[in-house]
Amino acid sequence: MAEENQLNKEETEEIKEQQLTEEAPAETENASVEEEQPAEEASLEKINELEQQLEESENRYLRLRADFDNFRRRVQLEREASEKYRAQDLISDLLPLIDNFERALKVEATNEQTESVLQGVEMVYKGVLAALEKEGVEVIEAAGSEFDPHVHQAVMTDSDENYQPNEVIEEFQKGYKLKDRIIRPSMVKVNQ
Repeated sequence: MAEENQLNKEETEEIKEQQLTEEAPAETENASVEEEQPAEEASLEKINELEQQLEESENRYLRLRADFDNFRRRVQLEREASEKYRAQDLISDLLPLIDNFERALKVEATNEQTESVLQGVEMVYKGVLAALEKEGVEVIEAAGSEFDPHVHQAVMTDSDENYQPNEVIEEFQKGYKLKDRIIRPSMVKVNQ
């Protein structure tokens, strides 16, 4: 019986070993499947992370490109405006001289000598006006027109029945504009 028990023990041990060897590959297969799943998840996470980085980089690139395009357009507009209004400072400096010419031309000539000087002054005045018109300077019409606060500066008001309400009665100083920009508004008296 001892031999039988010995044999039974050996058989049981062999059976257990067989079961263990049969189960071991199954466990290793399960372990490798379990190991593959975290590896796949890690790969998917890495792919998602890289896709997000790519999308962020593309967005940054598009924003930078849009900013550069806007900058280029703004510089182009500034360059065009600079070219269009290049004479504005010179014109602003010449306007007081034009006012002085106009005052000088209002003087009445008492003799021939004064008359010839006034003719010379008038020729210079017309030459300066022609040069300004060539640059795009226009006189703002004021007397008899409706008051416009964008082009007129009201320095006085009056109540005159001969004029419509809000009509310019008198112009004290001419206004000028360069193309579409007001250089100096007209100083006027407005009817209430």
